[in-house]
Amino acid sequence: MTPDALDTGDFSLTLRKPHISDSGNYTCSFTDGREELRVTDVHLQVKVSHHTLAVEVLEGAESVLLPCQDSSVPRFPTVEWIRYDLSPSTVHQRQTSGDQLKNQNHLYSDRTSMKTDALTTGDFSLNLRKPRLSDNATYICSIRAFGNERRLAALQLLVKEPPPVWPKVLVGLLVVVVLGVIGGLLFHFRHYFMSEYQVVVDPGVESVELPCKTTTRLPKDARVEWTDGDARKVHVYKNGSDHPEEQNQFYRNRTKMKRNLKTGDLSLTLKYPTDGDTNTYTCRVYDKEGKILMEKHVELRVKVLQVTEVDPWVESVQLPFRTTELPGDTRVEWTDKGNRKVHVYENDSDRPEEQNQIYRNRTKMNEDLLKTGDLSLTLKYPTERDSGWYRCLVYNKEGEILRWKIVELRVKVLQVEVDPGAESVQLSFRTTELPGDTIVVWWDRDWRKVHVYKNGSDRPEEQNQIYRNRTKMNEDLLETGDLSLTLKYPTDGDRGGYRCLVYDKEGEILRWKTVELRVKVLQVEVDSGAESVQLSFRTTELPGDTIVVWWDRNWRKVHVYKNGSDRPEEQKQIYRNRTKMNEDLLETGDLSLTLKYPTDGDNGEYRCRVYDKEGEILRWNRVELRVKVHQVEVDSGVESVQLSFRTTELPGVTRVVWWDREWRKVHVYKNGSDRPEEQNQIYRNRTKMNEDLLETGDLSLTLKHPTDGDTNTYTCKVYDKEGEILMKKQVELRMKDRVQVQDVTSPLMAEDVV
Repeated sequence: MTPDALDTGDFSLTLRKPHISDSGNYTCSFTDGREELRVTDVHLQVKVSHHTLAVEVLEGAESVLLPCQDSSVPRFPTVEWIRYDLSPSTVHQRQTSGDQLKNQNHLYSDRTSMKTDALTTGDFSLNLRKPRLSDNATYICSIRAFGNERRLAALQLLVKEPPPVWPKVLVGLLVVVVLGVIGGLLFHFRHYFMSEYQVVVDPGVESVELPCKTTTRLPKDARVEWTDGDARKVHVYKNGSDHPEEQNQFYRNRTKMKRNLKTGDLSLTLKYPTDGDTNTYTCRVYDKEGKILMEKHVELRVKVLQVTEVDPWVESVQLPFRTTELPGDTRVEWTDKGNRKVHVYENDSDRPEEQNQIYRNRTKMNEDLLKTGDLSLTLKYPTERDSGWYRCLVYNKEGEILRWKIVELRVKVLQVEVDPGAESVQLSFRTTELPGDTIVVWWDRDWRKVHVYKNGSDRPEEQNQIYRNRTKMNEDLLETGDLSLTLKYPTDGDRGGYRCLVYDKEGEILRWKTVELRVKVLQVEVDSGAESVQLSFRTTELPGDTIVVWWDRNWRKVHVYKNGSDRPEEQKQIYRNRTKMNEDLLETGDLSLTLKYPTDGDNGEYRCRVYDKEGEILRWNRVELRVKVHQVEVDSGVESVQLSFRTTELPGVTRVVWWDREWRKVHVYKNGSDRPEEQNQIYRNRTKMNEDLLETGDLSLTLKHPTDGDTNTYTCKVYDKEGEILMKKQVELRMKDRVQVQDVTSPLMAEDVV
């Protein structure tokens, strides 16, 4: 308010930077402390800017996408879609932990969704299912983190009713009516149907026609005016000729009218239409007294140009924009979604000093762009950070907009897949030459520093210890612009997204790129009955106080290496005397594990974790083990068949039991001898095991005189003195003129205890 408001009586209020959310009723009143007197009520309506992105959809459509993208995603962000005209105003909210829809307006329940990786990719577009007429509104997309909030996009959603069906039905019915009636009705409805058109055109076309036709005979002295939705004159025709001096300069040299008053065809051709031309155009015909003889409306929608996704390794991409010849004093300005200047052309030359530093040496436009009207922009070495909306604005010397266009660019995230056991993998990133004081940092998905280059050299002391001695970059990286990273001995633990951020000396980001690394899980397959199998894991040299632990799928310790030696007392007893690692494993980086006498009970996933002395994980890897089915065939009528099971020496074992499918005891060995009194009577005097089975580890069972009745699944379980299962194997026996022994995978279960 003005400082002298109480003296002058001017209580006017100035509201700076009005938002759509400011729309509403405002009351001005004053009080003496006892009574309040209302002076006036004012209704404020903040209209949507002409340049606000409009999204149109028909009611009943399956869904509509409201685009919103940002390249700079802070840590622990909250992204929110809002409709300020509702209470509560939240349409959708996403946090690091997932969707937060507690305060969502009930009108949008079960109708909104965002991509699962939105906070990683920066694509916060909202998918709205089953759009309704009540969804017509302005939607705000914003991001918030650590108390700071940025508005990313304001979009106007226009949900329109689908075209009526009754005109089509009427036409169908009229077919059966007398020809004279048809002519009369069609002539009557023709003016209604043709009073408003809708024209949709693809971007990049040379021209589009806005139809305006009438059967009414027009006088020779009629004046024809085409105007847009902002009341700017698009084209003027009077006194038998065009009058370009009256049209708005935005449309200069871009329009042409048919000028046929006799036939009533006053259609307008608009050259090089862009999304900036999306508007409602009106064709009016006046007589010499200024009375409107005819009025037609044409709604033009130029689709936003979406550049086909480009691969992340391409050298350049072109953002196309073609128009007509422009005056020599024209200014051309390309900006990105963050309103940063990408490229500026003025006074017949580029203006690199005006462009944002992240685009320095990366953009190019044609030399004769004003003469040819080709305002296309070439962007070198695009990365996924460059994905988003780009706008080209064309100004005259007074700063008024002559042309404008929006182009969408999508750059795929580079995905690198490598086989397990590879010695190294390269995460590629190529750009243009960079200043000598540039800082380059590669980060992993948990924002740990993978590699740091600063002041002309690597900085291993700054990188996270899990990447020490495992990374390498080129020596002349700033001169060549090759910022690729080589990661040695990649494992499954290295999978995920890696980001390379390029900073100037003030810490501003100049470039960035994301590379998605996928390391296949090593799968090892071995025949049943093999003496051993190796679970491979190779890495770089490790410190002497490193701890290495192999775990199975149930997180039981398979093998422990600590303080320079194995620790068998820490491993689970089912793996005692069955595992082995190299003696010089820390020096060579070979952390492979040898597992003796693998059985189907050993099937599953094994994880190796490498810890420092504080217990922090330095490396990790996964190996999938599968023991193949072992088949044995014997002729029918043989005297016996052996169900094989070999392992290592079993000290401390008190009981070995073979069971059949009905959980009948086939054979029992306990406390150093067989227990025939415990076995089921159908197996009495028909089974045999070795006498020194615990010392040799040979737990095979011999079944005498097998018959078809013995076709069954047999399970051998080895128990300790507490009744816990140390080992388990299944063998399937089938008798059909032959004996077939088949291993069946059966994971150890915690409840398998006697």
